[in-house]
Amino acid sequence: MPSVLPDGEPMPEDGSLPSHALAGAGERPLGFYLHVPYCATRCGYCDFNTYTATELRGTGGVLASRENYADTLIDEVRLARKVLGDDPRAVRTVFVGGGTPTLLPARDLVRMVAAIRDEFGLAEDAEVTTEANPDSVDPEYLAELRAGGFNRVSFGMQSARQHVLKVLDRTHTPGRPEACVAEARAAGFEHVNLDLIYGTPGESDEDWRATLDAALGAGPDHISAYALIVEEGTQLARRIRRGEVPMTDDDVHADRYLIADEAMAQAGYHWYEVSNWATTEAGRCLHNELYWRGADWWGAGPGAHSHVGGVRWWNVKHPGAYAAALAGGRSPGAGRELLSPEDRRVERILLELRLLDGCPLTLLAPAGLAAAGKALADGLLEPGPYAAGRAVLTLRGRLLADAVVRDLVD
Repeated sequence: MPSVLPDGEPMPEDGSLPSHALAGAGERPLGFYLHVPYCATRCGYCDFNTYTATELRGTGGVLASRENYADTLIDEVRLARKVLGDDPRAVRTVFVGGGTPTLLPARDLVRMVAAIRDEFGLAEDAEVTTEANPDSVDPEYLAELRAGGFNRVSFGMQSARQHVLKVLDRTHTPGRPEACVAEARAAGFEHVNLDLIYGTPGESDEDWRATLDAALGAGPDHISAYALIVEEGTQLARRIRRGEVPMTDDDVHADRYLIADEAMAQAGYHWYEVSNWATTEAGRCLHNELYWRGADWWGAGPGAHSHVGGVRWWNVKHPGAYAAALAGGRSPGAGRELLSPEDRRVERILLELRLLDGCPLTLLAPAGLAAAGKALADGLLEPGPYAAGRAVLTLRGRLLADAVVRDLVD
C-alpha cells in the first residue's frame, strides 16, 4: 500500500456506499486484500505503508500492536459484511500483503481468512494468497497456512546476489528463497510465486542472469519481475542523492527486461501482464487480475484501498488510528472518490493494455485511436489482435508501455 493517501471526499462514519455501487454486483467477482503493516526492518527502497516496532513505539499504544492486529482486522471484515448488506457473492480471492504478513503467527492469518469465509463464504475455487519474507517462515509455518486454507504463497526473493540484497536492505541470505519454494511444495502449495527486482544500483547483467537462473531453477509456477523504482523520501533515494550508490537508467531497465523475458520463455513461462509470467493459466495471480480488470475488492487494514462498483476509498494510514476507529464503531475510511464513466474508461485502458489480451479499441477516443494506429505502424502493437479490434502490446511495446498508454488515453 502506498504511503501517501490521495485527496477525496469524506468517508461516511458507517462506511456506507452509494446505492449504485452494488448495481450489477453479481456479474463482478469480489476479492479481499488484507494489509499487514508490520516489518522487522525497513527496506531502503520501500515506500509502502509499513511500520517497524521502533516506529510504532509510543505512537499507537496497545491498539497498534501485532498481538491484537488479527482481531482488529476481523472487525473490518465484519464491517464489510454490514456495508455490503445482502450482497450474495462468495469471495473469489483473498490476498494477504504487507509489510510482512508472516511476522504474525500463522494462526492469525488463518483466523483472518476464516472470518471472510464465515461472513461471506469463499468460492469453491477461491485463490488464497499470502506474501512472505523468506526468513520469516519455516516448514511448520507453511504447513499451518496450507492446512488453514491458503493455497498460494508469494516469496520476496528480489535477487540471488548478496551485494544486491544488501543495497535493498533485504535480510535473507541467497539460496533461502529457493529453499522456501521447496518447503511450500512439501507443505502442499500448488501455486508459488517469486518476486524479483531488477535495476538495483550495483547490479550487473551477470547478477541479473544469476538471479533468473536461481529463480527458474527453484521451480515456482509464477514469477514477477519489477524494475526498481526509487521513491522520494526513501533511504535509497537519499543514498543516491548523496552519491553513495549510482542511479540505474532506463536503458539498463530495458535490457534487464529483455533478458528476463527471454529466460522465462526458454524455461516455459508465459507473460500475461507486463511484469508477470506463469507456467500455466491456472498459475496466474487471479487476485491481481481483479485489479487489472476493474472488479470489486475490499481492502482491509491501515492505508488499504478498496473499490466497489465505481466507488474507491482508502483507510487511515496509522495502525493506531485504524484500530481506534474500529474500536469506536466507525469506518476506518479516510476518504473516497466516485469514479465517473470517463475515469473508468481511462483506468481500463491504463490497466488492460498491460495484459496479454490487451484492451478493446472501442475504449479509445478518436485521438487515442489515431495514436493506436501510429503505435501499430511503429511496431508497438500486434497487427493480428489490432485487426480483430484489440490493442495488444508487442515485446517492444511492453518496453514502452507507459508511453503507449499515455498516448492511447488521449
